[in-house]
Amino acid sequence: MSVPRAVVCLPTYNERENLEAMVRALGEVLDTSRDGVLVIDDGSPDGTGDMADGLAGELPWVSVLHRSEKEGIGPAYVAGFRHLLGGDTELLLEMDCDFSHDPRDVPRLIEAAGEADLVLGSRYVADGGTANWGLLRRVISRGGCLYAQVLLGVRVRDLTGGFKCFRRETLEAIDLDALSAHGYAFQIETTYRVLRAGLRVQEIPIRFTERRAGASKMTSAIVLEAIWKVPLLRLRALLGRL
Repeated sequence: MSVPRAVVCLPTYNERENLEAMVRALGEVLDTSRDGVLVIDDGSPDGTGDMADGLAGELPWVSVLHRSEKEGIGPAYVAGFRHLLGGDTELLLEMDCDFSHDPRDVPRLIEAAGEADLVLGSRYVADGGTANWGLLRRVISRGGCLYAQVLLGVRVRDLTGGFKCFRRETLEAIDLDALSAHGYAFQIETTYRVLRAGLRVQEIPIRFTERRAGASKMTSAIVLEAIWKVPLLRLRALLGRL
């Protein structure tokens, strides 16, 4: 039986301090004879894109998708998915570049995709959790997940997490053209659309850690988008327009 080819998508904007270490850490856990990394850079002014090009020149399993400007994590991932779906990639992973997600967990997500259409690295199942977060950050994150869980009527516990592994067929089933969220509401929207399509979603525990270096991309606009996007998704589903 052939082993599915997996590619980790790394969206970047001013991640020069983290990128090389993350790429090399992924190289230690992936089978680079078949698997790879796609850096999706949104025109980082700090030279992240140039660093990515240098890594791609050195490491044949690394490729780079350059975008002209910062539009948010949602459009960046959609661009990366489209790029990879034009080739032979079978498993497409989402992952932060700042070491909030542990590269050593990537093989666990890939393995779980053998029994699921979408695998979520979950902070809020047994044995999952967070590290180095203050009380306010924990309340906002957990509260956001509960808010989405209740309004959407789903059992998935970590709807806002960004550590995921999609099967190729899953992304082909949910219509990338229909995805409209730009910030972290994108994570809620993609998971909800997968569930509405009747596909299998599995959560596996991870430990989420505060970023090693650089500035957080979280803003009040991202939070507000998630607040209004969730009831809109539910309404569209009820009207059969999702």
